[in-house]
Amino acid sequence: MKNTKSAKTFKIFKNAIDPKTLYFILAFSLLISATIVRSLDVSNFIGIFSICIISITIMFMDIFRYKPSYLKLQKMIILLVLMFLGTLVFGRLIEYIFINFTRGLGLHEQKAIIYGLPVQAGAMLVMLLFDSHTAIIFSFIISILGGIWQNDAYYTFYVFAGSIIAAFSVIRCKKRSDIIKGGLYVSLANVLSVLVFSTFSANRSLEMIIPSLIFAMTSGITISAFTSIMLPILESVFKVTTDITLLELLDLNQPLMKNLMISAPGTYHHSVIVGNLVEAAAEDIGVNPLLARVSAYYHDIGKIKMPEYFVENQSGSINKHEKLNPHMSSMILISHVKEGLELADQHKLPELVKDIITQHHGTHIITYFYQKAKEEQSDPPKEEDYRYPGPKPQNRIAAIVMIADAVEAASRVLKESTPARVSGLVEKIINTILIDGQLTECELTLKDINKIKERFTYILNGILHKRIEYPGFDFNNMTAVKEGEKHKNVDREPQQKEKDKPALDQATGEPGSNVIEFKKGGTSASKS
Repeated sequence: MKNTKSAKTFKIFKNAIDPKTLYFILAFSLLISATIVRSLDVSNFIGIFSICIISITIMFMDIFRYKPSYLKLQKMIILLVLMFLGTLVFGRLIEYIFINFTRGLGLHEQKAIIYGLPVQAGAMLVMLLFDSHTAIIFSFIISILGGIWQNDAYYTFYVFAGSIIAAFSVIRCKKRSDIIKGGLYVSLANVLSVLVFSTFSANRSLEMIIPSLIFAMTSGITISAFTSIMLPILESVFKVTTDITLLELLDLNQPLMKNLMISAPGTYHHSVIVGNLVEAAAEDIGVNPLLARVSAYYHDIGKIKMPEYFVENQSGSINKHEKLNPHMSSMILISHVKEGLELADQHKLPELVKDIITQHHGTHIITYFYQKAKEEQSDPPKEEDYRYPGPKPQNRIAAIVMIADAVEAASRVLKESTPARVSGLVEKIINTILIDGQLTECELTLKDINKIKERFTYILNGILHKRIEYPGFDFNNMTAVKEGEKHKNVDREPQQKEKDKPALDQATGEPGSNVIEFKKGGTSASKS
């Protein structure tokens, strides 16, 4: 009989650690110790190794507590390890080059070269590839290791101050030139640190201070160059999405967006407006507005395959769904999620964007076709056949996109877009989504939902604003139509009026949208 007991775990600071993680920490600490050790003395190596184990354990405890999502992604842990090793190895390489360079120039004070080592580049990369919290803990650990490496307590502060500046100088990096600016900030911080050290250092001679200042000033250039070269490589190898990548996807001349604009112009316009809504709401609730806008742009790209089956792309009185049974119609509507994911794979969109493509409808039921099937069939249809496969939104950005998608679609049927009616529409849709349980798996709070409602209402009131009538023009009663054309189309008018009903808009393909009908004495809504 096989032993079904789980592997033995160890507890460190009340955190359960499996043996594989401990072995990983030991191996990682051994590599770092071998990188920074300067002598073959056994006792010295053991001391450095012990400090490395403590430092790396503190880092992993912080990840367990504050960033557990990284533990589920093995590539991110490997990338973080490479950040440490790569920073130290690159620093030792530059140190070797500087030593030979100063010897060639005949400089006697080689101690000054440590201020030109690009150790702070690691924190800048961690900020771009991970987040601010991880960059802070990285700066703390790398500064300790740097002080041990150079056997200089002052150097610990020098590395920590420069790393913090390097990290926060690119916290809102919108283009690659911002990395160069970040390097200049690091140079300024390094120069100030050297000047502070010179006030209480034992060696205050100009022969020491001037070379130190020169190396401190040039360090920012090396950091910017190293970061600019390594960032696209690491993005590509580890499939990490940075704000720079997202900015490139915002370009509406991207092949996928141009295809959407040509093949499905209604969907394209809808996606752009949804992007405006989600970006504003994302800023209010504290999530990445850039990722929110990009996700909104690409959330409906699957409609490129069969755009004529979706109401926003239909023109005239032709309705493709009239000749299809309800089940087939619902399958076509649902398929745009799968087809969007296939297009995203072909065009190598980031995983974060692909996740929102699959989640932006959650497990919504297509109410119109489900009710139609119940009326036409003797046996009750299966509800699962008329629901999107999901999953439900797993993060706040996916939830915002879901709400904005439904709100924008429903706003198209408002006949009189007064502020009160727009506010009622937004609140009605949000309540419907909540009651349907679509937001149960994301971290959206009631406070966030209230902010989203306020922001959506404000933006929609601006989009659906009224205009004054032009003098001499009556666009609601056009008299330029020829009498012959009137008689020619008279037989088609009843049918056309029937096509223009809001309920048919809902039927022809706005999945997950709400249709609002205003009547005397109140407002009613139906959801599909």
